[in-house]
Amino acid sequence: MKFLQRLPRLLFRPACGTPLHISRTAIRHSSSSSSSAPQKTFYTLFPRSIPCGAPPRGPFDIDLRALQREFFTLQQISHPDVSSRQSPAAADDVDSSYINHAYSTLRDPLSRAVYLLSLHGMDVAEDTGMGMDDKELLMEVLEAHEVIEEARKREDLEVLEREAKDRVLESEKAVGEACEGGDWEAARKEAVRLRYRRNVKEAVAAWEEGKPVVLMH
Repeated sequence: MKFLQRLPRLLFRPACGTPLHISRTAIRHSSSSSSSAPQKTFYTLFPRSIPCGAPPRGPFDIDLRALQREFFTLQQISHPDVSSRQSPAAADDVDSSYINHAYSTLRDPLSRAVYLLSLHGMDVAEDTGMGMDDKELLMEVLEAHEVIEEARKREDLEVLEREAKDRVLESEKAVGEACEGGDWEAARKEAVRLRYRRNVKEAVAAWEEGKPVVLMH
């Protein structure tokens, strides 16, 4: 029972290198989705690599190599020493830290989904209670935790490791389809599912013989 009580806190930590928390500053840079004016978002910083913009108008998946190239270009342009050669982003006084945050958010499917949901008034970045009513997901996580806890050698986790990877890919695809279809409630539920599954995957990857199961920092 103690484990069940701690489950939301254990599994809703941000994944390593995943900027799940969308800062208030970032949200202020983005206008409300109901505004009649063109919406300025992280997506509008990268017109070359994301020409169609945010879902549902554009696809959820992003060409990460193209995004990286455009990111490097923006970083160069935003540098004070080259301010005379401005891009639309530089002209809008977008600083380097904002460009960094936009890039790190969009390059990861989970943080990208969380950001898109925030643009539609859904804050799933810090709500640790979501997902507990999903009985199927809850059982999936509990069973995974049991396998990890009982493992005595790396080979004991091979099946779970494959399953965890497949489940993460499944949720990434599902959240992308929901965003592309403009079904934000479905996207919210799948983003929560993806977060659970990603933490299971990382717990498997971090397993070491003789050490207890750790699902949080």
